[in-house]
Amino acid sequence: MIFLDNAGTTKMFSECVTTYSHFACEEFYNPSAVSRKSAFVHAKLEEVRRDCLKKLGALKGTVIFTGGATESNNLAIKGAVKNDDYEYVFSNGEHPSVFNIARSLENDGKVVRFVGLDKNGKVNLDELENMLNKRTKLISCMLVSNETGAINDVKKIVALRNELAPNALVHIDAVQGFMKIPFSVEDLGVDMLSFSAHKFHGPKGVGGLYVRSLQLIKNIIDGGGQEYGLRSGTENVPGVMAMQTALLKIDVKENFKNVSRLKQIFNDIVATENGIKILDFHGSPYIEVLLFSGVKGETMLHALEENGVIVGLGSACSAKKAGNRILENIGYSKEEIISSCRISFNAYMNESEVKEAGKIIIETYREMLKRLN
Repeated sequence: MIFLDNAGTTKMFSECVTTYSHFACEEFYNPSAVSRKSAFVHAKLEEVRRDCLKKLGALKGTVIFTGGATESNNLAIKGAVKNDDYEYVFSNGEHPSVFNIARSLENDGKVVRFVGLDKNGKVNLDELENMLNKRTKLISCMLVSNETGAINDVKKIVALRNELAPNALVHIDAVQGFMKIPFSVEDLGVDMLSFSAHKFHGPKGVGGLYVRSLQLIKNIIDGGGQEYGLRSGTENVPGVMAMQTALLKIDVKENFKNVSRLKQIFNDIVATENGIKILDFHGSPYIEVLLFSGVKGETMLHALEENGVIVGLGSACSAKKAGNRILENIGYSKEEIISSCRISFNAYMNESEVKEAGKIIIETYREMLKRLN
């Protein structure tokens, strides 16, 4: 089976499994207890925290370990909400774990503003500029779109914040960017950033939230005071340690070059079929969209799986719902959206896999056209 839905999840490194097993079955101690064994585990968690900061390019701040990006996004956004007359700004291209929080804030009576996307799938900076003011408390947007791979100009967003909304925090959902594209939080200038281990070959159920200062947000879970009081509950030590194994194995720049090469090989094959259109938003090489003229994307997805290739229909958190909010916001028609599938690569695929996948996609598309006609 050739897996081309790596934006949904990735295969965990075998080394991560070994690490997980070690800290689940041998060094299984509670980091909050007072024994020497527990102190050792606590020190290991702090080591991972430092490694995360290093990979983020952070000179200050800390990382709060969470159960994944959805929790990180909730902590960042809900933790920043104030009772005063503030405004909150989100893009229309956000993952459900951000977009649905925005809708919830709106339902609670908060002033919420949604920024549209431009034709390249990026946050419309002109719209954003017109929305920001001194009452803006939070700006939340993706680094890399999980649907299209478009990369937002976060530095420009931060510059607009600095100029027009000096009281606002900038939160970035970097799930499809962290450990995939080169960046640093210092260069971007963001206040908070979310990430998830299973998107870069680590385990599911663990992630983190980078915060420039612990004073920027409040906790949303009450408990024993772990993770600086911002995320109570015994830490997922095996998961965090396995995440560290993935962090230390990945060479972001080398992987970026390799995926770019694999994507080009794949596209050169698929582009030979007239009925298949590649929507390449010239962003992350890890993600792109294919449109299958005359065939529904969901039909193609199931047919491809039967033929040995797994693709996606977009965010796994919303794939069972009709339509695609992001493609619709960019300006694609309902017919085009229905015919779409998301293709997402990983850096550890080989040329033969992507070549074979391209050929299978073309053959399956032709087969579906014959059946439908």
